[in-house]
Amino acid sequence: MHILLTRPLEDCSEIILKFKLLGHQVSHLPLLTVGKKNYEKIKFSDYGGIIFTSANAIKFLDLNKLDKNTLCFCVGDMTEKKARIVGFQNTISAEGNVSNLKELILQNYEIKDKPLLYVSGETISVDLDRQLLNEGYNVKRIINYEVRHNQKFDENFIKELKINVPDIVYVYSQNSASSFLNFIKIYRTENIWMDTNLMCIGEKTSTILNEIKWKKIFLFNPGEEEYLLYKI
Repeated sequence: MHILLTRPLEDCSEIILKFKLLGHQVSHLPLLTVGKKNYEKIKFSDYGGIIFTSANAIKFLDLNKLDKNTLCFCVGDMTEKKARIVGFQNTISAEGNVSNLKELILQNYEIKDKPLLYVSGETISVDLDRQLLNEGYNVKRIINYEVRHNQKFDENFIKELKINVPDIVYVYSQNSASSFLNFIKIYRTENIWMDTNLMCIGEKTSTILNEIKWKKIFLFNPGEEEYLLYKI
């Protein structure tokens, strides 16, 4: 099968290699560029736990003065893997679902304990901090990265994509979905995806691309990419 991946290369290099080893053709269309955003100085000792809903939040966080034994709540396996790589020892993963992450926090962290620190990008699909505040928790949100939409793409790549349309496209966020829809319209490819299966993280992400005619739309969590190959 021909598979199109849309994350930045550093975030999907492993899955590209895995799919190629399985014998699939893989194309790469990075829709977003992620960059560090200046943020206020954090006194980590004021917090009893830290929440990550993206591996990028870990990547752009200054960890020099952080106790790596701090309880670390991660939205999924990929984020937890990144947390482990940078030295976190006490991690809990929700396997890719923010709603499940909230439940894990409710089950594993007492309201009376120290405040929680939530580190994220500018755009989030779920206001997790507000939900936890409504539950009685003391939560501080820090924004430490921003996402920019790529505007220019290789013309030869576009020509090849129109000739050899992917069987599967993986889209990982609402930002990516918006960028992909813009890409489709700019290059007038609205009518070429009828035999393509769209794989999206979350219903909100898939809704953005509903105006395009797809063969089927599947929802998935990070880490389930290979599993989805056997569902189509």
